[in-house]
Amino acid sequence: MSDFIGQVALVTGASRGIGASVAQMLASGGADVVINYRSKGSRALEVANAIRATGRRALLAQADITSEREMREMIQLIESELTRLDLLILNASGGLEKDKAADYAMQLNLTSQVRAVDLALPLMPRGGRIVFVTSHLAHFYGQKPVYPSYEPVAQSKKAGEEALRARIAELATRGIKLVVVSGDLIDGTITPKLMQRISLGVIESRRQRVGYLPSVEDFARAIINAAADTQLESGATIFVGSTEWEIA
Repeated sequence: MSDFIGQVALVTGASRGIGASVAQMLASGGADVVINYRSKGSRALEVANAIRATGRRALLAQADITSEREMREMIQLIESELTRLDLLILNASGGLEKDKAADYAMQLNLTSQVRAVDLALPLMPRGGRIVFVTSHLAHFYGQKPVYPSYEPVAQSKKAGEEALRARIAELATRGIKLVVVSGDLIDGTITPKLMQRISLGVIESRRQRVGYLPSVEDFARAIINAAADTQLESGATIFVGSTEWEIA
């Protein structure tokens, strides 16, 4: 696959899980990759080394996406080192962490996502693409039931998605498309594990109900395909895993 030759991609939350897998797949497709991470420096370095082993460039970029100062510094680093940004993969999210402010989920999943787009746009040429990564629980928030433990995340990620969708016309004037990739509970990722601590049996119950939960690789591949498919209309939503939902 060589869909990304000559392109530069920024993946937020790329030190582990889905973000790390996406970063490495982008490099396999020919992209140079900016690996954003908040605190997992050793893991981020492992991802960078794997990318460099393919012959692509990997730029380590530590930044808490909820910090405007750190995000501005990261974008400045990208501009000075790589000059441009063709792909913005908005993967970093959360909201179930302990000891955070009451509005942390909104700060992370709404405010920070919009700010990341605002800061990245000056570096993005025509033909650039933004991929917003979300969950079915968030995408269908208000239409389908949500696990009570996940509600702050679902509400805030839905708000983030809607805020970005409101920018589609503006993005179009710049020749940039937005694509949303939404997933079922993804096997082996941190959010289902955190949900499991609060509501025992959530993961296995979901697996039994639908028969299969997507893996990290399944979801990462869908994100890659969405980023590569230039025929997708701006605002398109790609679904990974079952969208049928009931809360037992």
